[in-house]
Order: sequence, then C-alpha cells, then structure tokens
Amino acid sequence: MVKLLCVNLQFKPPGFSGRAGMARADITPAAGIYARNWGAAEHDTAEGIHRPLFVSALVIHNSEEGNPLVIVDADLGWWRSLELERSFRNTILKTLDLDESRFIFALTHTHASPPLTDQVDKNWDGGDLLLPFLDQVRNTTIEVIQDAMESVQAVNIEWSTGKCQLATARDLRDPDESGKHRRICGFDPEAEADDTLLVGRISDKDGNTIAIIANYACHPTTLAWDNRMISPDFIGAMRETIEKEQPGSLAFFLQGASGELSPRYQYVGDPTVADQHGKELGYAVLSALSGMEPAGQQLAFKGVCESGAPLAIWKHEKCAHSSELKAIQTTIDLPLKDWPSADQLEHQRLTASDRHAEERLRRKRDIRRSLGDGDTYPLPVWIWQVGDAILVATMLETYSWVQLQLRKKFPASAIIYLNLANGSMGYLPPAKLYDEDLYQVWQTPFAAGGLEKLEAELSQIISKL
Repeated sequence: MVKLLCVNLQFKPPGFSGRAGMARADITPAAGIYARNWGAAEHDTAEGIHRPLFVSALVIHNSEEGNPLVIVDADLGWWRSLELERSFRNTILKTLDLDESRFIFALTHTHASPPLTDQVDKNWDGGDLLLPFLDQVRNTTIEVIQDAMESVQAVNIEWSTGKCQLATARDLRDPDESGKHRRICGFDPEAEADDTLLVGRISDKDGNTIAIIANYACHPTTLAWDNRMISPDFIGAMRETIEKEQPGSLAFFLQGASGELSPRYQYVGDPTVADQHGKELGYAVLSALSGMEPAGQQLAFKGVCESGAPLAIWKHEKCAHSSELKAIQTTIDLPLKDWPSADQLEHQRLTASDRHAEERLRRKRDIRRSLGDGDTYPLPVWIWQVGDAILVATMLETYSWVQLQLRKKFPASAIIYLNLANGSMGYLPPAKLYDEDLYQVWQTPFAAGGLEKLEAELSQIISKL
C-alpha cells in the first residue's frame, strides 16, 4: 500500500532554463610554425598535427532579447603578455558589440600549441607564422560566436558532480635532494588530489542532449619537450570520446583550478598517451551523464510502500529551473613580491647561460611588464550566475584549494571554476608553500596570502548573489 505524500521532499539537480546556442571551428595552424613551449625542448617548430585545435563558443540568454553571456573554450596555452590579450579581446568585444563583463575567452592550457605572442624573436624558426596564426584565431573566434548566436534555442542546463582520477598532485619532494625544501614538478604518490569533475548537460526542448560541459582541473602536460606535434593534449580525445557516445552534441572543456594538478604519467612525446588520458576523462564525463535524471526532471518523494521493509517511493516529475542570469566583473587587490624591474630581468635573460634559464627569465620578464611597479595588482575576476550555477573565472593558475573551499561553502550551487580566463599571469599557491623551493612559488609574482585573500573575497561576492 502506498501512503500519500505528506511532505514536499524532492531531489532536484542544479539547473538553468533559458536559451543557448553553440558552435565550433578549427584553428589548427600549419606544420612548421614556431611551437616551442618547453625550456628543455631542442627544436622550435611543429613537424605535424596530432589532433586539430578548436575554438568552441557557448552563448546563453534568459530571454530572446538582452545581452548574452558568451564563453569561448580555446585549445591554446597561455598569453605571453596581458597587453596582447587585452587587444585581442577588445577587438572581439567591439566587433560583436559584447559587454566585457559577459564575455570570457578561456584557454584549455595545452602545452602543444603555438605561443600566443606578438613579440617574435627574429631567431625563431617558424616565428613568421605566429602573427598570421593570431589573426586566424581572432577572426575564427568572431565567426564562431556569430554562428553560436544564430543557433540559439530553448534549453535546460543541468549539472552533476562526478569523479576522475586523471589529475594527481604534482608538488613532489625531490627524493635526490638533500635540502628538505626542494620540490619538483611531477607526480607525488603520497599526496591527495582534487578529483572533482563537474559536468553540465545542455538539452533542447525535446530533452535531446546538444552540448556537454566538462569543468575539470588538470594540466594538459602529457606532451612535453620531446613532442613535435600540434595537439590539444588530452582534451582532443576527451571530446571525441564524449561526442561518439552523444552524437549530435558538442563537448566543451573548461580548465579548473589546476595549479598543482597534472596526469600521473606525463612529459612524453608519444601522442597516444595523451589520447589515453583523454579517454579516461571522457568516460568519466559519460559516467556522470549516465547518472543524471532525465532532462528537465527531478525526483519527488511520493510515499511509502509497506513491504518486507518500509520502502520509500520516488518518482520522476517535471521541474522548473531558475532563469536567473547575472554577470559581475570586478577586481581583487593581491599583494605582489618585490621583483626586479622588467629591464633588469631582460638583462638577466640576455646573459643567461642556457635555454632553460633563458625561457624562465623570458616568462618572468613578460609578467613583470604586465604588472607594473606597484605593491599590489588589481586582479580582474568574472563571476556569473547561471540559474543555480556560479561560474568564477580569473587569469591565474590557482591551486585547487580555492575551488574546494567555494564548493564546500556553497553546496547548493554548481561552482564552475576557471583558470586562465581572459588573460594569463602566473600561479597562486597557498601561503603554507611559500617557504618551499617550488616552481609555482618562485614563478608567481604574487606574495604569500594571495590565494587566501582571493577565496575570501570571492566568497563574499557569491554570498551576495
């Protein structure tokens, strides 16, 4: 016998109901382009293509009118200067008449694509192809956003949390170093890693899946100095795996707070390893999708069936999702280290004894040029509310602690965290690591306490939403 429902007990996924459009386009450069991203590399140019590079655009409305939210997922590494990124983004904003607070250009962070720079060294083999590549990326991005805008339709966007073990902690204490503070950038089998995989499913009015979003934190550093191919790293096989099982859909990858996270097996030249990693992540996404309720539905408690045990009866029913869209663009002042000037760093670079040191100093010089000479830096941040989901984006490579904290504080919301969005600056490790001899610590321009300050102020903003 089934008892009548006496309480309003429901299980409803975080979601959004509105309108969205999506599109994708190829930005793969020609072989022979300068693509050296590793200090240990002994070659400058790409000799072939492992998998194509793409830009994918997602446009979100809460009505047929109004300024949309636009997010672009691009198979690119990082910007070599903030000035170039600002010029690139401003051209897109002006061309399409977009609101700066409602536009995000997010990088997947592959380390096997051409560098994003307009400062081309005359000695770079294949460097003459870099500026045309930048033009290609910008023009294609504009076209793909326009295509996404033309495909807008009624949708539900619903979220589920899964797990994936591809990402591991990579701040390994050097086993061959007598000094107790030296850490090296690679798999630490004794450290825990954030394995959270946030999956968004976009469905049309008939319940068909038309797009899937994977928000996951893991450095695409499978392919390293021995690799001679253009590649999206593991993201390419991830997309292929998902879209093969979900025909007619587009898979998006949004890089999470991956400052200390990377695959266990990495730094190789074999592209099949990247494909294995991508399949692992793709199957984890599909697993999370398989566990979701039907599109636009929730579970509702309907009563108790008295059998050998009192059995709870849950049934699917339609649900109404929020159509709330908000976009906040603000800045958070982070403390800076006392670094040498850009000119001093350039002098050090020109007199560097090897290519490894020269590459490190080049990156440090570019960061210093972008920061200016102040004691703090007003870090731009983007916070979007999309129904029950909160998206947070910065240009930094923050450690996963920040996304873990935000998800702990706001368990009722789907917290989408993005690294390397609308620029590239540097790492942001926890304060407790600043006494360690660690790459992410000596690379970052930010002083100890920056990550904690960022999280505290983001929490305040989200609380107000």
